[in-house]
Amino acid sequence: MLARVLGELTPHLPLHTLGWVFPDETTAALLLDGPGPGEKRNLVLAYRPPQPVLFISRERLRGDPRSPFQRFLAARVRGPLLGAEQLKLDRVVVLHFGGEAGFVDQAPTRLLFEVTGRNANLLVLEEGEGFEGRIIMAAREITGSRNRFRTIRSGGKYSPPPPYDKLDPRRMGEAEAQSLADLPIGRWRERLDGVGPLLSAELARRANLLSTQAPGEDWPQTLAALQTLVADPTVSEGVMQDGAREAARSEKAAALRKALAEPLNKRLTLIRNQLADVSRAEAGLDVAAVDRGEADLLMAYASTVETGSASAELPAFDGSGPRPVALDPSLSAVQNAEKRYTRARRREDVYERLLEREDTLRAELAEAEARVAHMESASLEELDALSSTLQSERPEKSQYGMRFTTPAGYEVLVGRNNKENATLTHRVGRSMDYWFHAQGYPGSHVIVRTGGKELAQPDILYAARLAAANSKARGSSNVGVDYTRIKYVWKPRGAPAGQVHYTDQNTVFVDGTVPEVATAD
Repeated sequence: MLARVLGELTPHLPLHTLGWVFPDETTAALLLDGPGPGEKRNLVLAYRPPQPVLFISRERLRGDPRSPFQRFLAARVRGPLLGAEQLKLDRVVVLHFGGEAGFVDQAPTRLLFEVTGRNANLLVLEEGEGFEGRIIMAAREITGSRNRFRTIRSGGKYSPPPPYDKLDPRRMGEAEAQSLADLPIGRWRERLDGVGPLLSAELARRANLLSTQAPGEDWPQTLAALQTLVADPTVSEGVMQDGAREAARSEKAAALRKALAEPLNKRLTLIRNQLADVSRAEAGLDVAAVDRGEADLLMAYASTVETGSASAELPAFDGSGPRPVALDPSLSAVQNAEKRYTRARRREDVYERLLEREDTLRAELAEAEARVAHMESASLEELDALSSTLQSERPEKSQYGMRFTTPAGYEVLVGRNNKENATLTHRVGRSMDYWFHAQGYPGSHVIVRTGGKELAQPDILYAARLAAANSKARGSSNVGVDYTRIKYVWKPRGAPAGQVHYTDQNTVFVDGTVPEVATAD
């Protein structure tokens, strides 16, 4: 639509201007002399959010400046209109003014119009090329407190909105159109420059498709419909009425799809990293085998190794000759061997724990990838359902820790960091509440608020699995979890937040996975 307005205007530039009028507090109209003799037209810039618009009007408009910005605009932006540019097919237009000589000369300037919905703005820039430069004055000042990604302040440097990579419908060829054949016509606007919700609905009408339908083999007819839209981007009355609702649905679906994509992609990244951990742990088995081999040699030939040696050459068991072995001089040969055995066992244990989770991780990966693939073509109703599903899978967050409910209905609080662990254990929990922690592993403090009542075995196992799943033992089997009343838990003097000692504990052994009946209040 903007391209059409500029296409009507630019062939006649430069044009003599006859000054500004201001019909209201967020509309500026520039009276143009031409293009024909005695012909006058107004270039109207209505910059009120959320529906800014740029158009040419032959109506006679009046009005004095109603704000400091409009007074500045009338006094400072003067002279012939030399040029008009659009940033790709984006909603950013810049007008070049030649300046004016008089009692007070006015230097050349640029007027930049961001026709960008809720962020609409009108800015006076110093003379220059393109879409960057110093802002002389802005209709709306945008500070970091309002927008942390982009600020607009008088005297500051202007930068256009972030760049994007979309197809230009004015030069779109058959190969590009065919590449979109399997995409619902209502989502073509995500890939096409300059097409918003209403034009998207109009494109679907001209292509004789529902917004949820993909053109498929009919992509040539859809390309032809797009070309007619480029030539005449007028929205039909039917689309303005009925299509507006569908356009709004499409807009909501796009926003929901974007919101859902972020956590799903994060989940995919996490699972792939965990699978990569399995591969790295498998490679660590070779290192463990080397450690075990050297440890066996040290145990067999310990009597021949001199105390305090930094290395030794020991005969290989397979008769292949002497094998060099590096040593810690502060340890005996047997102690060096035990150190290697411990290191090898640690690598082997890590691999076994991760291997137990590999099948589960691959199933989770397949499920997440299927959700991402389904989301790309899902309807608004399906996206709503997916959002509800993901929300139900996410534990509810409370002011202190994650909150769950045991099978018997007791509230469970799980600390997310050391500070929350300390708060739950020493401030939130009462003396007769139950406290759980994975035995020998860093992890969350888990509090079950029982009001002094005893816990049944299902509730104990439930809370213990939460403690194991939220510790470094996550994903392992047969994880020991200690539990006791909070009155038996205390913080040693000078210890950091989250570090505690405890007594009178019992221990249960559970899998380090979140219990299936983990329901949030």
